[in-house]
Amino acid sequence: MRHGKKFNHLGRTASHRKAMLSNMASSLIQHKRISTTVAKAKALRKYVEPLITKAKTDSTHSRRVVFSYLQDKESISTLFGEIAEKVANRPGGYTRIIKTGNRLGDNADMCIIELVDYNELLLTEAAPAKKSTRRRRGGKKKAAESTPEAVVEDAVVEETVEAVAEEVTEEVAEEAAEETTEEAPEADAASDEEEKKDGE
Repeated sequence: MRHGKKFNHLGRTASHRKAMLSNMASSLIQHKRISTTVAKAKALRKYVEPLITKAKTDSTHSRRVVFSYLQDKESISTLFGEIAEKVANRPGGYTRIIKTGNRLGDNADMCIIELVDYNELLLTEAAPAKKSTRRRRGGKKKAAESTPEAVVEDAVVEETVEAVAEEVTEEVAEEAAEETTEEAPEADAASDEEEKKDGE
């Protein structure tokens, strides 16, 4: 029976699995994003996130502990250098798994695992833009509570909106008038040509 044995062996021996996760963690640290299967990505997340947490304290001991897992000097310098600075204020959750569909050969669930702080597109979308307008509910209570300054501001805003609307309508009317005057001579010339043909 295998009751309660939730550890995913990934179909490998312990030494093979350990070496594979070490290599994948080094690749993730150096390239910030790798493509793999969902099962491997979930195993890698459990493997690499404690190492990133360890890298927040830059001491000889923590470097030696992380090196015992990664066995790669370049990855260690990258992890303790730029990555540790970026994730300094993040209390965990350093990686993100984005599913990308199934692989053609064996239909395995594929995904991209990436470091959260290095995806610029999602970081910019996460910060919501401030709204310039405010919604207000109409009511007697609100109207009674509104200050004279607020009433004056609303009146000024309404006046400016009306002025802009009038300008736009005037411009549209002028453009329409110009188009009709340009089309009129062309129509006259066409009618003159038709009369000449009829006379012949």
